[in-house]
Amino acid sequence: MAGVEHYRVSMDPSIQKLASMNSNRHKYFRWTSRTARITFAYVVAVPAILAYIGYQTDGKFDIRAKRRGDVIREY
Repeated sequence: MAGVEHYRVSMDPSIQKLASMNSNRHKYFRWTSRTARITFAYVVAVPAILAYIGYQTDGKFDIRAKRRGDVIREY
């Protein structure tokens, strides 16, 4: 058992091609309407929705130092 190199495995060509595609993805990226919509959703829409929810519920809940039977709402 000593000296046997178990990490040496014959590599599948499709896995090598996938790894090459993933590491070179930035070279083949193109802005399309689909990628623009997805980027807008993750960069602008999701943070805006989370910020809106955060500002609407700011100060309404005081979770710290609550005991059994206390009301969570403060408004």
